Amino acid sequence: MSGVLTGFVVVASVVAVGYLLGRTGALGPGAQAVISRLVFFVGTPALLVRTLAGTDPRELLSEQVVLTGAGVTVCAVLWWVLARRRLHLGVRETVIGALSSCYVNAVNIGLPVAAYVLGDLTAVLPALLLQMVVLSPVALAVLDVTGERARPPGRAARARRLVAPLLNPVLLAGAAGLALSATGASLPTALDRPLELLGGLAVPGALLAFGMSLHGRVSSSWRRTDVLLATTLKAVVQPAVTYAAARWGLGVGPAGTYAATVVAALPTAQNVFTFAVRYGAGVELARDTVLLTTVLCVPVLLLVSVAVPGG
Repeated sequence: MSGVLTGFVVVASVVAVGYLLGRTGALGPGAQAVISRLVFFVGTPALLVRTLAGTDPRELLSEQVVLTGAGVTVCAVLWWVLARRRLHLGVRETVIGALSSCYVNAVNIGLPVAAYVLGDLTAVLPALLLQMVVLSPVALAVLDVTGERARPPGRAARARRLVAPLLNPVLLAGAAGLALSATGASLPTALDRPLELLGGLAVPGALLAFGMSLHGRVSSSWRRTDVLLATTLKAVVQPAVTYAAARWGLGVGPAGTYAATVVAALPTAQNVFTFAVRYGAGVELARDTVLLTTVLCVPVLLLVSVAVPGG
């Protein structure tokens, strides 16, 4: 469990730097939005291309992907129903909330957990691929399309609405990475190295932007019903559903069940906050859910390691 704690110390340190930058105003007004856009338009697409290009497409068909999909689907559907019928949220806020309730931090927390708790770096790959290939593209497409609805009606507006998802950098990067993976082609060094450098912006940039957003936040905002609902779904329901699907649904062995449950118990990814800032929807919901699930992740992982066979 020392690996989990180490991972959280690293994450907390970078977030703290972002908070100090926001508090001191060292980067000037609007810096948080600029960094978030940099991560969205440059860092994340570069990281996505390189990650998918070196991945075996058969990983998408593994039982771990099915287990991840079960937890994601149950949480997203529950959130959507409750958010629309009980909380009466708009479509864009509902999409951000759905991501907050099921999008796991598979990189900057997931990789240390996979390495030091599970002893297998590839354990987070199914969740990462599912999020990159299915969850992110679908959610971003909805955000793009619904964003265009606010514009004046007409042929040009309808055309922009149809084209917007196809011009999304995350979607384009995902398609390019999948094409490279499916064909077995490798990136030339002259292209791979720049992408490696640019992809390095994604994780620290998202953490810095998140830390900057914490300055000046309302201390009681985490008590909002939507935040508590998304946090409960992510920290409690998702790992519970994944465990049930592994043990009683697919009959997965102890090691596979434990690995899937641990990955499902990871906190909400900072990418969700980046998406929220980019589209100007559900920013507080995403920020507070990321914060709460990150704080709760350590006790949840400790509980999983004790209660789930194979731990």
